[in-house]
Amino acid sequence: MATQINLSPLQELVAAQRNFFATEQTKPYEFRIAQLQKLQQAILERKDAIVDAVFADLGRPTFEAYFELATLSEIKVALKQLATWMKPQKVAVGVDVFPGIGWVQPDPLGVVLIIGPWNYPFQLMISPLVGAIAAGNCAILKPSEHAPHTSKVVAELINTTFPESYIVVVEGEAETSKRLLAEKFDHILFTGGTAIGREVMKAAAEHLTPVTLELGGKSPCIIDDDIHIEHAAKRVAWGKFINAGQTCIAPDYLLIQRSIKAEFLTHLKQALRTFYGDQPETSPDYGRIIHQRHFNRLASFLDNGQTLVGGQTDPDTRFIAPTLLDQITWDDPIMKDEIFGPILPILTYDSLDDAIAQVNAHPKPLALYFFSKNKQKQQQVLNSTSSGGVCINDTVLQFSQSTLPFGGVGNSGIGRYHGKASFDTFSHSKSVLKRSFWLDLNWRYAPYTTKGLNLVKRMIT
Repeated sequence: MATQINLSPLQELVAAQRNFFATEQTKPYEFRIAQLQKLQQAILERKDAIVDAVFADLGRPTFEAYFELATLSEIKVALKQLATWMKPQKVAVGVDVFPGIGWVQPDPLGVVLIIGPWNYPFQLMISPLVGAIAAGNCAILKPSEHAPHTSKVVAELINTTFPESYIVVVEGEAETSKRLLAEKFDHILFTGGTAIGREVMKAAAEHLTPVTLELGGKSPCIIDDDIHIEHAAKRVAWGKFINAGQTCIAPDYLLIQRSIKAEFLTHLKQALRTFYGDQPETSPDYGRIIHQRHFNRLASFLDNGQTLVGGQTDPDTRFIAPTLLDQITWDDPIMKDEIFGPILPILTYDSLDDAIAQVNAHPKPLALYFFSKNKQKQQQVLNSTSSGGVCINDTVLQFSQSTLPFGGVGNSGIGRYHGKASFDTFSHSKSVLKRSFWLDLNWRYAPYTTKGLNLVKRMIT
């Protein structure tokens, strides 16, 4: 008698998706387009619910909450470009395979797992899904338990739009993520912190599952003395303090050219007053910290250095004022890990070489910002540093461009997505060589001859 194997609900989900993928229904262009359109319509019908959920989780103002809907742009790009992305690409082949042709065609991977973060809990969950659908995969989504209102909206949206054998949301605490990671997937995309990213990679290694890890790090913001000070200060303040600083590519610290420090900080302080007023706790345009543990962690940093602006906190509402910290050194606790909150440490440098050396002495960041009109200095920073991405004379906006692949390097992540990069991430580039029967030369067959050897030598050397 055969032994009966009882599968867990998660195992049954994965098995059901594997069975559905095996039917090849997800592969045709028409199917993929139809599913992207369904996702697009489902999001449009729930715009208000998404914005409300993000406010409930993070206190984000409506203006910033609408950033979550930027995933609609990803869908529009995919709908427009999918036929081109799916088209096999012909490649040149050598005379040794004449008569023959070669091409590379993108194949869907199968069943993928997407684990989302809490800081942009809708966009960073759905944006990778667009790529997974476009590439012809099935998908299981695990939203962050720390953004429960958005998690609920995502689950309702997905689970009422698609059959669970194709795409499904699994909610739950951290233990649910662990159980999911114990299953065999064809790709895992995780967005979150470096420590959890290591655990994801360990679990994936058990099944030799490829991963895309979107992590973070201490993204530097280097301020040269050749800038438009007012514009630069506003752009730094905006990129740092949107979502109360809880953005993986937010400037983590300032490196200001010493001669311009005082003037730049004057404009930075003015920008904060303009944005949030003298009492930011009453501003409708300023968010809150996600949960108490993170609040306590951030509050402990307020003892570092000298507070120039801010420093006020309210544990009951998880409010931390936009804060500038001066007199900071690399030995301070705030400089040991990514801050991920509304606190901006300030350091100085005398020469650009010195600033670059400070950046390069630490793990590679997810983003690097450089403010300067000097094109030679811009090129020096690009050539002499390594980071997931670079934005010159602004902050954060590089993430919004679907034509720019987004991802980290080193400790800040593995792999990339956005636009075609998302399609490529969830596809396998399958190489194909096709030959004709009409000619079959004997140079490669035994018994080998001197003439054949000389031909091989000419082809190889």
